[in-house]
Amino acid sequence: MTLTITDIASDTPNPAIIKPNPGFLEQVGEERFRKLVSDHYDLISHSAIAFMFPVDYEEDFAKVKKHAGDFLIQICGGPDYYAQTRGDPRMLARHARFRIDAKGRQVWLECYAALLPELEKEGVSPENIQSFWNYLDNFSKVMVNT
Repeated sequence: MTLTITDIASDTPNPAIIKPNPGFLEQVGEERFRKLVSDHYDLISHSAIAFMFPVDYEEDFAKVKKHAGDFLIQICGGPDYYAQTRGDPRMLARHARFRIDAKGRQVWLECYAALLPELEKEGVSPENIQSFWNYLDNFSKVMVNT
C-alpha cells in the first residue's frame, strides 16, 4: 500500500477517475466508514485549510461530515444516500465557490493518509485501501480550481 500524493501536471488532462473497489466499503462497513470521514474532517479542523469549513459551527460541520460520508459511501458502491438527499453530486459545481489550490488538496489528502493505515490494522486489505486512496488522489486533482 502506497499512499503517495501524485503531482498535478498542468499540461495533462484530468486523470481517469476510477471508483474504489466495492470491497473497500464491504470490509470497512458503513459505521466505520463514517468514523473515517468524521476523523478526517476533525483533522482538517486543525489544519491549514480549516478556514474552508464551518469548524466553529457544530451543526454545520456535522452536515459537512454527513454529506461527505454519504457521497463517498455512494462512490464506493453503497446506498445512494447522497443522491437521495442532495441530488446529483455535481462536485465541481458544488465546490466552485471555494478556492481549492494544490496546497489545499495536499492537506486534504494528508489527513486521509494519516488515517488509512489504521484500517489495515483492523483487517482491511491493503489492496482495497489502495483502491480508495487512488480514487481520492485522482478525484482531488479534478477539484483543484485555482
